[in-house]
Parts: sequence; structure tokens; C-alpha cells
Amino acid sequence: MKENDTMTDRMRWTRYPKDYTAEEGRIEITTLPHTDLWQRTYYHFRNDNAPVFQTESEEPYFSFIVKTDFSDAHQRFDQCGIVMYLDAENWIKASVEYEDGKIQHLGSVVTDRGYSDWATVEIPADIRTMWYRFSRREDDYRIECSYDGEKFSQMRICHMHEGKGRIAFGIYACSPEDSSFKAVFSDLKITDCAWKAHDGQQPDED
Repeated sequence: MKENDTMTDRMRWTRYPKDYTAEEGRIEITTLPHTDLWQRTYYHFRNDNAPVFQTESEEPYFSFIVKTDFSDAHQRFDQCGIVMYLDAENWIKASVEYEDGKIQHLGSVVTDRGYSDWATVEIPADIRTMWYRFSRREDDYRIECSYDGEKFSQMRICHMHEGKGRIAFGIYACSPEDSSFKAVFSDLKITDCAWKAHDGQQPDED
């Protein structure tokens, strides 16, 4: 898949936010209170009402890059980032979640066949922008983050049992508690796959 800077025209809402504007290269989302994505694990509740804005592709190898600005986040768990939302029980998201005036959680969730996990690291609360790169190699996926849009660091690699063929991917923002904030997304683009084929140990024979 070649680089494409005009993808907003091809994106569609899975659920609408409180308010939004979508122009070429910039999307603003205002969240509704009590919106989130989570399935079962530990908390034993199921939340599936976050607004998701996505495009679709059957391309087996590509990367999707976006810059997020969450300067307006102010309530615990306010978050925005990238997402691959297939259905309520199969999705990936990565974001920065506001915690308090001192820290935030940079993390990712993989929900595969109805159960979510959550991998996080604490970052300072004064960080208010983050870049993400989402890469696909067939039904395996890689999520990276960057503070400057140039140097990306791996957050995780995962497999999705339902992640074959046509997938949907894009952005999301939500406020799990009684909050609303404006999330800004810019510099959206799709590129050739930045996640190169593994050049170490050879695959096991079936």
C-alpha cells in the first residue's frame, strides 16, 4: 500500500462522538462521558460504546501513522489513540490515558475473542502529544509510539485470531468517567509496511 494522505474521506464512524470535525489531515473529536472499550478481564464489566472512526483494507502489509494531541484531557482515564476495531470482542487500541496531575498511562489493549488485556507504562503528565504507528503483517500486528514522529519505539506485537482478510482501523477517543474532552488527530497517513520481515530464527516446520 502506497502512502496516502487523503484517507479521511474513506473513514466511517462505528459510533458517533458528542461532536467532531473532520478535515483533510486533521480530525477533532469531543468525547461523551462514560464511553470506553473493555471486555471482561479483571473488572468483569463489558464496555463497548467508544466512538471509533475507521477505514478498511484487505492489504496484508502496511503501516498507519497518526499524531494525537490530548492537551484537553483532564479526568482520570480520558484517552485517545489508534484502534483496530473488528467487533465488540475483537479489537486493538493504543493510547495515553490521563491519570492525575503527575502521571499518565501510555499503553495498549488487545481484546482477542472477548477478553481484554492492558499493558502500560507511566509517563509524565506534561506530555500532551503522542505519535503512533500501527503495522500489519497478515494477521500479526505491531504497535509503536513516538514523541516526535521520527523515532518510533515498539509497544507490543500481537496476533489476532479474527485479524485476517479485510480489517478496519483508525482512531478513537473516549471518557470512561464523568468527563468530556477534545482530542485532536493529525498527520494521518498509510505507508508501506515499516515492520520488516523477521531475519533471525527460522519458523518451525508444521
